[in-house]
Amino acid sequence: MGKRPDYAADSAAGSVQNLLRILEGRWKLVILFQLFGGKILRFSELERAIPGISQKMLIQQLRQLEKDGVVERIVHHEVPPRVEYRLTAWGQALCPALDALLVWAEAAPDYIRSKLIVADADDSTR
Repeated sequence: MGKRPDYAADSAAGSVQNLLRILEGRWKLVILFQLFGGKILRFSELERAIPGISQKMLIQQLRQLEKDGVVERIVHHEVPPRVEYRLTAWGQALCPALDALLVWAEAAPDYIRSKLIVADADDSTR
């Protein structure tokens, strides 16, 4: 890792825009949060953990994340074949950045925060 670039406003905005493209897609963040913490999950486990996602969409999103260097696909050469997914070190390093975004959203004024923060389904019991 070398010296950080000196960003101007337009180059910083362009760089962040390029990075956000990696996370674009309805399911990519859900996939990432399922894999944070060093979890290694089989395709079927990911599919069960993300209700509403189709197999086709899960495959597409995982392939894009793999192509972008965020997710690693592990193929075990056995019969039947077993495929698992985990975050790369770079993908795992995204966790604190996403957590910082959540902290930032939690600090928003009430009328904005209520539009940003999704409560857990079992939040009513707290």
